[in-house]
Amino acid sequence: MELPLLVIAMTITSQLQLLGASGRHLSKRYTINPLGYKWPHRNITYRLESFPDTLSADATRKAFGLAFSIWSDVSPLSFTEVHNRTADITVGFYASNHSDCWSSPLHPCFDGANGELAHAFLPPRGEIHLDKHEFWIVGRSRFSWRHGVWLNDLVQVAAHEIGHALGLWHSADPRALMHPNATFTGQRNVGRDDVRAIRRLYGCVDKKRACAAWAGSGWCERRRRFMNKNCPRRCHLCFEPPDAAATPTPPPNVKVKVVPRGKVVGFRCGTKNLSSPPDVSWYKDGERIAASVPGHIALKGRDLRIVANEFNEGVYTCRLRRRRRGDAVAADSWSIRLSDAGGA
Repeated sequence: MELPLLVIAMTITSQLQLLGASGRHLSKRYTINPLGYKWPHRNITYRLESFPDTLSADATRKAFGLAFSIWSDVSPLSFTEVHNRTADITVGFYASNHSDCWSSPLHPCFDGANGELAHAFLPPRGEIHLDKHEFWIVGRSRFSWRHGVWLNDLVQVAAHEIGHALGLWHSADPRALMHPNATFTGQRNVGRDDVRAIRRLYGCVDKKRACAAWAGSGWCERRRRFMNKNCPRRCHLCFEPPDAAATPTPPPNVKVKVVPRGKVVGFRCGTKNLSSPPDVSWYKDGERIAASVPGHIALKGRDLRIVANEFNEGVYTCRLRRRRRGDAVAADSWSIRLSDAGGA
């Protein structure tokens, strides 16, 4: 099946390349892919098709088991390794030229030690490729002066790539596992933004049989963090991250719109009729919207239209400037929330 260009290989590079020579971070991306690609079932299988040179098969399987458990702990998903049948997600360690990397600019070839570590594909392709020539370990990433290479934590890199294989893009939150600089910071656990994203895609379930009793004892209020992790549906906390105290309130100058799922919502930047066409910039949650996404976001000059769904919730901001003078004419913000957001 030919997949759209938005089903792209999500890559993660080694510590030596993440910041680059200028020290600047890689570009930010939305947390969830805008077309909402995800697995249609919650019991996801995976198969390891090849292994690295620096770890045994048993150690590699243990690392991936830990990496998958990072996501199963905060979502309704479960992961099972299979050996002799088709799997949803396939994992392999490859040399530089593998699959179709020479012919696809969105699927880069590997470059040996101290370069690109891995890349993954959104559902339904479900592939994770890792560079066979990297020095993989189970433990915190660090530089080895003896070998002259980075020792890369397979659990951390695998968990990041699994996030992509489940449907997540890079996060703009530097504390998130899905941040593009996660290997540089050593972030090994999911952050608040990661939890919010995976639950937006797959919802949540109560994982403890005692949830009803705990909720009846007032634990939803007294032990909010504990109940968010174990009984989010019972306490209506499904879309709150585990350590969040409350749902953040938009700034006072933001117009809040609570709309039903599927409704088309339109915005217009500024109300003045200007003598010459202005420069218009649109942002979602502080990140520039570069182009329309068919079926989800329509961008045309001063007008923006979105389809209300889990992936398009957030704060939309426009900035209007005169082209010649460069001064700001208008700046407006709208917060879009679903009226039935808790019903996943």
